[in-house]
Amino acid sequence: MGIFTKFQMKLMQINSWHSLGTMDGSADASGVLEGTDTGSQKDRVVAEEEWLQKWETGNIWFHKERGHPLLQKYLDVLLNGRSGLRIFFPLCGKAVEMKWLADMGHSVVGVEVSEKALKEFFAEHSLPFCEEPVPEISGAKKFQTTSGNIALYCCSIYDLSSYVSLMITLMEKNSSYLLVTVSYDPNKHKGPPFYVPESEIKSLFGNHCEIKCLQKVNDFSDRHRQWGLDYFLEVLYILKFVT
Repeated sequence: MGIFTKFQMKLMQINSWHSLGTMDGSADASGVLEGTDTGSQKDRVVAEEEWLQKWETGNIWFHKERGHPLLQKYLDVLLNGRSGLRIFFPLCGKAVEMKWLADMGHSVVGVEVSEKALKEFFAEHSLPFCEEPVPEISGAKKFQTTSGNIALYCCSIYDLSSYVSLMITLMEKNSSYLLVTVSYDPNKHKGPPFYVPESEIKSLFGNHCEIKCLQKVNDFSDRHRQWGLDYFLEVLYILKFVT
């Protein structure tokens, strides 16, 4: 992932793994208490092959065709009146927000392990693009619009510790990071998506960021009921880098 040390980015994340199903309105769930025990998920990870298989078979229930409602609601908080930002989508899939933000005049950089996802993004938005290898990363490719305002990199997914280290390396002081996680009883569902308690966010980023929870939203649906859950929340944080 050394390629990304080249970029000084204003960061935004819509994490496909932690954003699934259809929002059930905008019901606030701020009164629900979180635990800190990740249960049976403690050592669980999504293998690259498992993630690629989801895209190959079209099992992408986590993709939001109309964009993420929480991003739409809190976009002004992220942008803070600024224009011409460079916005980073780690684990981007084919997020429609990338086109939307590029149309607003921002530059977009994304990372995704599935080449199929990236090519579908360009096809679905009728965007001409060019493809080239990334010499610094074995097997990696760069897909960029001919206008140059969207550049998506296809390369392996990093583990959580490497991911956090990358984010900290990329972020300038006073830059902002929107992070969506999910909350549910991890003893009842093995994931993905994986339960990430607030305590873990603070442990990973607390030495570098001011962390604020903006909203907890009830996103419970029949899919989650079939998983054996009795609640499912999306939790939105804004991280502001101070070091």
